[in-house]
Amino acid sequence: MSNAEIIRSHYAASDRGDLDGMLAPLASDVRWTEAAGFPYAGTYVGPDAVAANVFARLQEDWDDYTVAIDEVIDGGDVVVGIGTYSGTNRATGRFFAARVAHVWRLKDAEVVAFEQFTDTEMVNRALRDPSTGSGTRA
Repeated sequence: MSNAEIIRSHYAASDRGDLDGMLAPLASDVRWTEAAGFPYAGTYVGPDAVAANVFARLQEDWDDYTVAIDEVIDGGDVVVGIGTYSGTNRATGRFFAARVAHVWRLKDAEVVAFEQFTDTEMVNRALRDPSTGSGTRA
């Protein structure tokens, strides 16, 4: 299986809601970086940290949160996924859609690093209370 196919398998698992399938290609010491300004910004090390600090929080905070990947670019050990995030924030009821790029770095058929690039303002608008304009996060 090529590195691009490994990443496509991750996205297919995401589409199915299969957390184990999403985590399967991650190395035990994967460094997963969510973009500065994104609600879950930071770098998480290891699949358990990614599951708790990214995937679980997305499920808690959003209705119908999706990652629709339009293109996977095969660069060998570096794979890029390009697509759109969308969802409705549970606290505010506000919908968003934002373009996204994921940069995946693989070694020996395992993801060793991930970095997200997205329009964080589009996400943060959905987090703001429409009546006050203030954020809903603690």
